Amino acid sequence: MNQQQQKSKKVVLAYSGGLDTSIIIPWLRENYDCQVIAMIGDVGQQEDLEAARQKALATGASAVYTEDLRAEFVRDYVWPTLRAGAVYEHTYLLGTSMARPVIAKRQAELALSLGADGLSHGCTGKGNDQVRFELTSREDAIAYAAKHSIPVEQSRKNIYSRDRNIWHLSHEGGELEDLANAPNEAMWQWVVSPQQAPDTAEDVEIGFEAGTPVSVNGNTLGPIDLLNTLNDIAAKHGVGRTDLVENRLVGMKSRGAYETPGGTLLVTAHRELERLTVDRETAHFQQTLSARYAELVYNGLWFSPLREALDGFFHVAQQRVTGSVGLKLWKGTLNVTKRISPNSLYRADLASFTMGRYNPKDAEGFINLFALPVTVRPIAKAGKP
Repeated sequence: MNQQQQKSKKVVLAYSGGLDTSIIIPWLRENYDCQVIAMIGDVGQQEDLEAARQKALATGASAVYTEDLRAEFVRDYVWPTLRAGAVYEHTYLLGTSMARPVIAKRQAELALSLGADGLSHGCTGKGNDQVRFELTSREDAIAYAAKHSIPVEQSRKNIYSRDRNIWHLSHEGGELEDLANAPNEAMWQWVVSPQQAPDTAEDVEIGFEAGTPVSVNGNTLGPIDLLNTLNDIAAKHGVGRTDLVENRLVGMKSRGAYETPGGTLLVTAHRELERLTVDRETAHFQQTLSARYAELVYNGLWFSPLREALDGFFHVAQQRVTGSVGLKLWKGTLNVTKRISPNSLYRADLASFTMGRYNPKDAEGFINLFALPVTVRPIAKAGKP
């Protein structure tokens, strides 16, 4: 690997303009004497990408390519993960985990088209497909940037490692490394404090077709507009903040704070529509597959045969997940107000406590058979024939 790196003369760098990739361009030129081509993947991070492009050129990049990956990211990565109901360890909505593959895919395609012989990124062995330095090594990186006159937003007082895209914004480092500390309110940048949210609640209705979001409040929207609309609504009402301790792929536990406003609405609405439209056996079985799907995505195995095979299962399982779900947002709270589907398996005449078509006598034989394992055991234990 080192010998191959030494021979590299043209390297494509996945560039964000943050601390880590900012220092990589001069570091690569200094240590490998190679041409560095920066690729900025636009996944909806809402940053000044032109400024990042100019910064890459100013710090030594021979060329910079800005790639708009937003539609592909939402359509081919976020929506399949949503349809699979994949949530890592019951809480993390996989924002960074889904974005890394689409960036890496385009980086590799660009490298091949340009005849590059090397790839570079700002990830570390401690992270999980994202830049996650320890406090001390981030201080070293800041010092390196200062020595080489590279402008960066981070300082020893603002030490957070952040990653943003159209789905989420993550925060790590700083006071979060001490589990006894609550997140600093100034750390949050997207979802407003519930205390500062509007006093009036807001209702929103999300429509789905075969598990894919297609509309908001009856208006059909494309992937980017739909997600941006829900992001604005949820963030305004203080919905979508999460502070959690998670298990990393490399074996350690790590704490992160996440802002996923629109994603929180979508995951909640999708789950509620599934409750209405998916039969019991499929619903229970897919819980196991959803957890496995989430692990694969979290562990960076998006392009694995197993993840693709699981998509085949969920493609079939989601065929009935069509309809709409109403949500009410108020000061950080989120409640379901209605569930509507032409494929609903709910029947009031069966579920009602007024018996209707349900004949209680039918239950007698079923209960006797269902209870056999329970009733036979004590009889056998007592030695009775």
